[in-house]
Amino acid sequence: MESATIKGAGGRRGGERKKAVRKSTKAGLQFPVGRIARFMKKGRYAQRMGTGAPIYLAAVLEYLAAEVLELAGNAARDNKKNRINPRHVLLAIRNDDELGKLLQGVTIANGGVLPNINPVLLPKRSTTDSEKASQPKS
Repeated sequence: MESATIKGAGGRRGGERKKAVRKSTKAGLQFPVGRIARFMKKGRYAQRMGTGAPIYLAAVLEYLAAEVLELAGNAARDNKKNRINPRHVLLAIRNDDELGKLLQGVTIANGGVLPNINPVLLPKRSTTDSEKASQPKS
């Protein structure tokens, strides 16, 4: 008869407890599932919330962050920089169709604007210049 193991409350055995595993680890995510769940509960967006809702939201947010960071990293590399700054984030978002649509009304501090010159403002080639270029020199 085992007298060393004492039954705890609710039929649980006393003694060693299992090490806690975070919800993010279980879901295989980097974003904090527990924190997102807490914010969703505190925000009172609905009376009841399923257990999968914060996991799904964390996965979506992680995907969006990874997408923006990848594109911003490419923009930084194009500008021969090793560090991503707000300008690179802006260029990444505005040059991507879907992200540009999602973040259409968003202002990014220190991001600047996309380089764009209206074609009307560009100097016109005169017809005499184009005729001279096409004629062979004799």
